[in-house]
Amino acid sequence: MLVAAICRILADKGMRVAPFKSQNMSLNSTVTPRGEEISRAQALQAQACRVEAEARMNPVLLKPKKDDVSQVIVLGRPYQDMKVGQYFGGFTNGQGPDIVRDAFDHLGRRFDAIVIEGAGSPAEINLDDVDLANMRTAELTDAPCILVVNIEWGGAFAYAYGTLMLLSPEQRSRFKGIIINNMRGQASDLQEGIEELERLTGVPVLGVVPHMEHALPEEDSQGLEDRGTGSVKVGVVRLPHISNFTDIDALEMGGGVSVRFIDRPSEVASVDAIVIPGTKSTVDDLHWLRSRGLDRAIVERRGKVPILGICGGYQMLGAQIHDPHGIEGEAAGSHDGLGLLRAASRFDAYEKRTVQVEGTMVGGGEIRGYEIHMGATESEEEPLFILRTKDGTREEGSVSEDGMVMGTYVHGLFDLPSFRNKFLSLAGKGVEDEGAMDHESAVEAALDKVARTVAQHVDVDAIIRIMEEGA
Repeated sequence: MLVAAICRILADKGMRVAPFKSQNMSLNSTVTPRGEEISRAQALQAQACRVEAEARMNPVLLKPKKDDVSQVIVLGRPYQDMKVGQYFGGFTNGQGPDIVRDAFDHLGRRFDAIVIEGAGSPAEINLDDVDLANMRTAELTDAPCILVVNIEWGGAFAYAYGTLMLLSPEQRSRFKGIIINNMRGQASDLQEGIEELERLTGVPVLGVVPHMEHALPEEDSQGLEDRGTGSVKVGVVRLPHISNFTDIDALEMGGGVSVRFIDRPSEVASVDAIVIPGTKSTVDDLHWLRSRGLDRAIVERRGKVPILGICGGYQMLGAQIHDPHGIEGEAAGSHDGLGLLRAASRFDAYEKRTVQVEGTMVGGGEIRGYEIHMGATESEEEPLFILRTKDGTREEGSVSEDGMVMGTYVHGLFDLPSFRNKFLSLAGKGVEDEGAMDHESAVEAALDKVARTVAQHVDVDAIIRIMEEGA
């Protein structure tokens, strides 16, 4: 959020600015206009900069598949599944630095300023020799640094002091400022501590940013919480490997909806609509559904409430998932789906479809979004959408004969009101949406709001001087 705010502030000052995060670990990704996969956070930051998102803004993306395995995305394309030991040391001390440096240099030739976001802590001393995201990136790009401290976690002054003291003198010298973030209460209450911190470290505190309620998308699924107070309850299955969970953000816009993240059969029975979201591990999460009895609970609601599967959730709704080469699961084989759609999905190659799309619902009404998935689905059901392509149109998704079970690969399908209103109308109870309100407009308003707040509480002129003077 803070990086996006600074990006918007600089863009509003007439600077051509770009975001950069050398390595991001996230299951919340999106597709650029060029068909590249990057973290949703960097796409949001590019929007804050009012520039087109591209893979060089997030050259390395890690998408966890298991506790010790991630799919590594390099410059927007699937590169390889790697275990922790392969990635740290092997990749981060091998081709990784060159990839990061080349991406940054390319951006540097085209933009006036680049705002770099780190990951976690810059003082992870157990990873110092294999780190790619923090001080290694600062060194590769010769960038000055600002330490951001989330005071809500507690121990803010100890964190700031300890972090700087754990760094080598050379690394410490790059830090030109500290920002205290997420303050509840009066900033003046911190003044004595700020003065002592500045005395001990020699690094000035550039501002105290207050806690803000905002409508910006969450990056981390750990932060997912029930939201909204409307009478219509939409239950989103909290899959262990949930991805692209920002798909459901737009559902709250009308005020008549409450979103509940559910993982128990009793919760399935109490909601007015069900969404099975995207997942990075379709087969594993399908087995998880069954282990908790959620599969039976969902099937029992067929015809009573609308059921929507998005991406991996769409694959689960079908009759079978075929993985003959073990691309999706640990071992090759076929798996029974929930059987709610006459469809079957198949994983034949380590390839991913990444494309922005637009079109209409079969019954009319505009939709737009993006596809980002491995595998393909063949369906005997009627299509859900008609997507426009450069060669004409193509059918996408599936909808059951009674219209109550739907599946699609299109992420962001709720952002425009047409499908959002259609889905919510099936949930009944007279839910009303805010007409033609576009979710993108709400995000733009939120970016402006957080930028104004940050500009009021942070010494922006000092940040610009730091960027101009360099490390």
